[in-house]
Amino acid sequence: MKHSSKQPDRIVVKVGTSSLVSPAGSLDPAKIRTLTGQLASLVSQGRQVVLVSSGAIRAGMERLGLNQRPKTIPEQQAAAAVGQVALMKLYAELFTEAGIPCGQVLLTRDDFSHRTRYLNARNTLYTLLRGGCVPVVNENDTVATDEIKFGENDTLSALVAACVDADLLVNLSDVDGLYDGDPRQGTSCRLIDEVARITPEIEAIAGGTEGDCGSGGMKSKIDAAKIAVSSGVRMVIANAAHENVVARVVAGEDIGTRFLSKKVGLSHRKRWIAFGNRVGGTIAINEGARKALLERGKSLLPAGVVAVQGSFEAGCLVAVVDGSGCQIARGLANYGSSEIGLIMGKNSSQIESILGHSDFDEVIHRDNLVLGV
Repeated sequence: MKHSSKQPDRIVVKVGTSSLVSPAGSLDPAKIRTLTGQLASLVSQGRQVVLVSSGAIRAGMERLGLNQRPKTIPEQQAAAAVGQVALMKLYAELFTEAGIPCGQVLLTRDDFSHRTRYLNARNTLYTLLRGGCVPVVNENDTVATDEIKFGENDTLSALVAACVDADLLVNLSDVDGLYDGDPRQGTSCRLIDEVARITPEIEAIAGGTEGDCGSGGMKSKIDAAKIAVSSGVRMVIANAAHENVVARVVAGEDIGTRFLSKKVGLSHRKRWIAFGNRVGGTIAINEGARKALLERGKSLLPAGVVAVQGSFEAGCLVAVVDGSGCQIARGLANYGSSEIGLIMGKNSSQIESILGHSDFDEVIHRDNLVLGV
C-alpha cells in the first residue's frame, strides 16, 4: 500500500553501524554492496542522493584488532582515522562499479554552529549533487571530542537533510520503526506507521539501543525527526535488512514509521538558529511574554523574563520556556546569562542604568527567535 506524498527528488539516507556489520561485528561488504546498489539506482533515475554513514570506528576496531569499542576519546579518534579510510575505500569501489562518483564529506557540530562554515558546507554539498556525485557524509570523529556520543549521526543526518533542502530523510536502522512499547521486552506492542506530530507522548515511548555496534537509539531518531520535519523534510525510520528498502520508502510504500513534515518549513536561517547550535541555557518567561511571542510575533523583552538557567554569553542559543516548563521557542540571546539575571523583570528603558550599556532593547529579537521547536 502506498501513501500520497509526492515522489522525492533529493534524498538523504542515513545508515547506522549496526546495519553495516555482520553478526560477528565486522563490516559486511555484502550489506554495503546492497546499500550502494539501491542508492545508485536512485541516482540513475535522476534523483540526488546524500549518504550519511556511520561505521568508521567499527572498521578501525577491526583493523586494529580491538574486540571492544574504545572507551577513551583518543582511542576512538584513532580507530576512526584508520576505519574511515577503509570505509570510504569500500564505498568508492562500489559506487565506481555502478558508474557513479562519490565524495567524502567529514563534518563536526562546529561546522553547523558557525554560519560561514555552515554555508560553505551547504555549497559544497550542492555542488557535489549537481555533478551527479553521492556525498558520503560522516562525523569527523578524528577531531571531534564531545561529538562522539549517543546518536550523533542521527542528528547529523537531519542537519544535512535540512541543509540541502531534502525532500526525504531515510533513517535506516536494525529495527522496523517506532513502536508504542519496547519490542525487546517481549511485551505486545504495535508499530506506529505514521507520526503527524511529535508529541510529548511520542517522545516518552522512545527507548535506547542495546549492544555496542551503534551509537544511536530511538530517542536520538526522534530528536532527528524534530529537526527534519521542522525544516520541511519528511523522515522515515525503516529496517535496513528489508529487501530493497530504500526504493520502497522512496516509492511511498507503507514501510517503517513515517514522520510527516510541516507544511511550511523553517527558512534556512531559522533552521540554522534553531538546530545548528547547542542550547547553552534556558530563559523562563511569564504568561504575558508567552502570548506576545506566540500570538503577536513580538520580540522577548526583559520585562517578560522571570528566570534564567545556565551560564552563557551573548549570542548563544537558548531555550525559551513558559510557566509550566514547556519549551516554546529557541533563540539567540542578545545578553549573557549574568546580564539577563540583572535586567529580567525590568523595562527596556532601565537596561542602561542597570548594566551601564544598552546594546539592545530585547533579550531576544524576533528575527533571531524560532517558535515551536
